[in-house]
Amino acid sequence: MKIKIPNIKFPEKLEPYKGVILFAVILMAANFFWKYNVLGDEDEGLNSLVTFWGIDITAPFVWMAKHVAFVTEFILRTIGFDIILKPDNVLGYSNGNGVQIIWACTGLKQSYIFLCIIAFNRGSWKKKIWYIPLGLLVVYTFNIFRIAFIAACMENHPDWFEFLHLYAFKYLFYGIIFLMWVLWEEKIIGMHNEPTISENQNQ
Repeated sequence: MKIKIPNIKFPEKLEPYKGVILFAVILMAANFFWKYNVLGDEDEGLNSLVTFWGIDITAPFVWMAKHVAFVTEFILRTIGFDIILKPDNVLGYSNGNGVQIIWACTGLKQSYIFLCIIAFNRGSWKKKIWYIPLGLLVVYTFNIFRIAFIAACMENHPDWFEFLHLYAFKYLFYGIIFLMWVLWEEKIIGMHNEPTISENQNQ
């Protein structure tokens, strides 16, 4: 069974950018959907209730936030930082500086966005079924690196937090997702494949 993706006609000048436009549309739609349907209060940290259409989905976010904090502490202590995981999921230093890992630091949003971008793009599910988990592993790894880098900087440069968290790593994260889409588009499926999603393909 094959599900056809509508072959949208673009103006001739925009046709070369069709793939990039589709990427941007899916990214914005996925981000919009998350923003207005996955709700929680970042100021309340791990005490925030996270809901999806009124359904409590807090548990996986809390578990993932604790996991990220644990792995980050392990990495930083291994490479020589005097950091400790304190109550309320705070990675802190002896000088009083630190950073709290909350539900929004889990990388789950970026994982969801990457999944949407590949799932709703062209290409067979035969390839998506291995590329999506591989991409999710990349997203997870980069998120750990992001949190570890920010936490490391907090020991002596707490004033860098806003720039690193709200700007540098935010856009770098989406840059990584874009590069994974480019790899999918250019190398995994190629530029001349049919714009179809194949649920069941014969060898």
